[in-house]
Amino acid sequence: MSSPKLFAPGPIDVSPETFAAMSHTMIGHRGKDFEELYASLQPGLKTLFATERPVFLSTSSAWGVMEGALRNLVRNKVLCLCCGAFSDKWFSVAKSMGYEADKIQVEWGEAIDPAAVKAKLEEGGFDTVTFIHSETSTGVLNDLAGVAKVVKSFPDTMLIVDTVSSLSTVPVDFDVLGIDVMLAGVQKALALPPGLAVFAVSEAAMQRAAGTPNRGYYFDFLEFAKNDEKNNTPSTPCIATLFGLQYILGEIDKEGLEQRFARHRETNAMVHAWGDRHGFECFAPEGLRSQALTCFTTPDSLDLPAFIKGLKEKHHFLINGGYGKIKGSTFRISNMGNETTATMQELIDAMDDVLGG
Repeated sequence: MSSPKLFAPGPIDVSPETFAAMSHTMIGHRGKDFEELYASLQPGLKTLFATERPVFLSTSSAWGVMEGALRNLVRNKVLCLCCGAFSDKWFSVAKSMGYEADKIQVEWGEAIDPAAVKAKLEEGGFDTVTFIHSETSTGVLNDLAGVAKVVKSFPDTMLIVDTVSSLSTVPVDFDVLGIDVMLAGVQKALALPPGLAVFAVSEAAMQRAAGTPNRGYYFDFLEFAKNDEKNNTPSTPCIATLFGLQYILGEIDKEGLEQRFARHRETNAMVHAWGDRHGFECFAPEGLRSQALTCFTTPDSLDLPAFIKGLKEKHHFLINGGYGKIKGSTFRISNMGNETTATMQELIDAMDDVLGG
C-alpha cells in the first residue's frame, strides 16, 4: 500500500510533476549546465523574498542556516524571541554554541509583542535577534513588520528571520523590512522533499560576517557569496532537488504570487470553518494565525489518536497530533503548498466522515 497523503505541516505532499522534474538526468555541479540551473532559480527566488540580493542555496535543513547565521553574526549577545518549539530551540542552540543568550518567552499559542522586544533591547548588549515568523508548532503568525521595525531602530543589531512555514503563503518583504538574514526550508510551503534551505543575507550582515572569526566553512556566508558570483555553491548541492525547485518556481510564476497568497488564505479559512462547525478552538489568537496550517486545541470529547488513525486507515490522509509539549493536547492540519479548495474539501469530507463514524 502506498503512503498516505500528507496534510501534516511538513514535510508536505510532493506532486508527481515535481518528482518528475527531479528525475532530470544528473549533471555535474562544477560546469556550465549547473551554472545555468543556478542562474535560472534566482529571479523566482528573488521575487519570493522580495529582494534584489542573491538568494543562496544550502544543502541542509533550515536548522543548518539557523545555526550558521548565529556563527556568522553573533559577536556579543543574542536575543531569542521564543513562542513555541522551534523558536524556543533557537535559544538552546545558541547556548549550546557557547554564546551569551537571553530570551523573551511567551506561552505557546501567544505571539511575540514588538513592544516587549523594544523594552528588552533597551537593556543593551544585544547584537543579534532570532525570530520565527510562522511558529509551525503552534500555528502562530507573528508580527514580522512590527518586530523588524523595532529591531532596525537599534543600530548594528542584526535580525535573523525563519520563514520556514510562511514563505510563499503570505508576503515577506526582505528589502523593505530591513531583514538581515531570511531563511526557509523547501519541505513546507514550497512542497519539495526535505534537504534544501534557501536564504538571503543583507549587505550589513555580510559586512558583520566578514569581521566575525570562527565562522567555519559549510555555512560561511562569505563562501556562499563568493560562489554565487559564479552561479555556484560552496559545496556539492542537492541537484535533483534544485530541478524540483526550478519546476515549483515556474508554477508559482504561472499562478502569480498574489493569487498564491489568496489561495492559501482561502484554503486556510476552509479549515478554520471546519473547526468552527465542530466547536474546535484555534490554539493561536485571532488575527495572528498562520496561513499555512491550523493548530487546534484538542477537546476532551475527541479521541485524537483514534481520529488520526481512522483518517489514515479509511481515507489515506495523515494529519499531525501536535508537537513538543503540546503533543496530544493539540492537532495540526496543513493547507500549504499545492493544496486547492478541491483537495482541502476532500480532506474535510474525510474528517467529517471519521468524526461521524
